[in-house]
Amino acid sequence: MAKTKTDTIKREVYLQLSIIAAITLLVLGGLAFWGHRFIGDMVQTELAAQKVYFPEKGSPAFDPAEYGDIQHYAGQLVDTPAEARAYANGFIGRHLQKVADGKVYAEVSAAAMKNPDDKKLQQQKQTLFQGETLRGLLLTSGYGIGTAGEIAGIAAYAAFALSGGLLLIAATLRSRS
Repeated sequence: MAKTKTDTIKREVYLQLSIIAAITLLVLGGLAFWGHRFIGDMVQTELAAQKVYFPEKGSPAFDPAEYGDIQHYAGQLVDTPAEARAYANGFIGRHLQKVADGKVYAEVSAAAMKNPDDKKLQQQKQTLFQGETLRGLLLTSGYGIGTAGEIAGIAAYAAFALSGGLLLIAATLRSRS
């Protein structure tokens, strides 16, 4: 079958579009990969700087009956998104449940405002505030942002793979010209 001028023009347009899309995906993939590395390094550095460690295995503060799901972190420095989440929810969260019979800071704070002379309630309010603040920081800055960085890494590799596919299409179109 003879090539028509229209077929040649279409092939050339597809070739050029494939190359443009591939270059665009390479740039976007590069930016996503840079974001992935930047976020990963920042989260790891900032978490490590806080020097938060899971209790050592066998520690009374880390009873396997209560903390069985996070025992594999025993003695480790909290410096990854997964560790930040485990420490925040699995360790701090369980401690906070015991402070005021499962009540959260907002509930205890409201009660403390009504009873300013109740020292136990004031202490619970302070403990819950500090614990929930640390827990929130670990979840947002450690786990949340760290997970966003991991997603950026996945997006980077997907963009690179798609770019490679488009370049393969462009090479195929070029060889048929």
